Amino acid sequence: MGGTVRKLSITAWIFICMAAGIALGVLAPKAAVELAPVSNIFLRLIKSIIAPLLFGTLVYGIAGTSNVKTMGRIGAKAILYFEIVTTIALFLGLAAVNLTKPGAGMKIAPDAGAPGVTNAPPTLGATLEHTFPTSIIDSMARGEVLQIVVFTFLFGTACAAIGTKAKPVVLFCESLAEVMFRYTHYVMYLAPLGVGAAIAVTVGSKGFAVLFGLGKLILTMYAALIVFVVFVLGAVIKLTRIPVRRFYEAVKEPWIIAFSTASSEAALPLAMENMEKFGSPKHIVAFVLPTGYSFNLDGTTLYLSLASVFVAQAAGVEMSLGQQLVMMLTLMLTSKGVAAVPRASLVILAGTLSSFQLPLEGVAVLLGVDALMDMARTSVNVLGNCLATAVITRWEGVELENS
Repeated sequence: MGGTVRKLSITAWIFICMAAGIALGVLAPKAAVELAPVSNIFLRLIKSIIAPLLFGTLVYGIAGTSNVKTMGRIGAKAILYFEIVTTIALFLGLAAVNLTKPGAGMKIAPDAGAPGVTNAPPTLGATLEHTFPTSIIDSMARGEVLQIVVFTFLFGTACAAIGTKAKPVVLFCESLAEVMFRYTHYVMYLAPLGVGAAIAVTVGSKGFAVLFGLGKLILTMYAALIVFVVFVLGAVIKLTRIPVRRFYEAVKEPWIIAFSTASSEAALPLAMENMEKFGSPKHIVAFVLPTGYSFNLDGTTLYLSLASVFVAQAAGVEMSLGQQLVMMLTLMLTSKGVAAVPRASLVILAGTLSSFQLPLEGVAVLLGVDALMDMARTSVNVLGNCLATAVITRWEGVELENS
């Protein structure tokens, strides 16, 4: 019996601890809420990995095994892929919410405001400005993933241009990346406890009703995300000949961590490590995965299109197809590069509702079940970015074995 327990995989332990966390949240909510420090410690350890891991892998990828021209080509392919897939996600969300009409009959008051969500959505200029760091140390301290990628890309390009004089720096970055992957391996031993605690805190603080509240909207979103994963991402896998079984093995644990913690950052280090094991070259993994965190948020974009029309339905506002398409275009532009904004999806949603004279009380209504919806959209974001990495790998002519 003891041998069987020891042989359980990390994934199995995560599922066991998730079930235990839900049970604890239901049976002893006060005790469950007290587990918040356990969840926070796990997330803090994960976040401590991200900056040095990105720096080491991307600098070594550009200067050690690639070149500037190659990275430019990879970047262009990645942005093209991101735009196509996120646009499909937006319109799938639009189709789902028009089909099921989850907001019909809710009667949201048109004049009420949403407490706690007062940020204006960032303008395109502000988003572009925010992309470039004034201090890489400050960017690393605040976990600004896109700023770290931009700085590291330029730093790696400079190393590649200098050549042999930069060799000590490149070797250091190679060693740093390997050390951080091992560090990730150690931290992942805490994943079952961290994940179980996160679920326990969510259920304990919001009650088991959080799993059922606004049921029609939640079911619509989950169904739309399943359709997106099966038919859209499934078609991408088929067209690009990604080995399904090996891809599943690579993404299952990052997906579970993203779903249970509702944090893309928590899944990033393990996703990077697993995609390298999957067969994607270091420079592709180090560039595509973190860049996708700002430009390839499949789950979030689908949610935004669904939630914005849901609020219109709940307020009894009839929107023509043309108006809905204009709203989708607005979301397509404003949802880019907002990963560093706190509660980014709610901020973008509030700004979009204001632009179309829709009641901000809709955001307050959504706040009640945002934790549950955030788990779904975050896990799909991670899955989509792992697939994007595999797709760019195939576009670059790298063979991915099926065995």
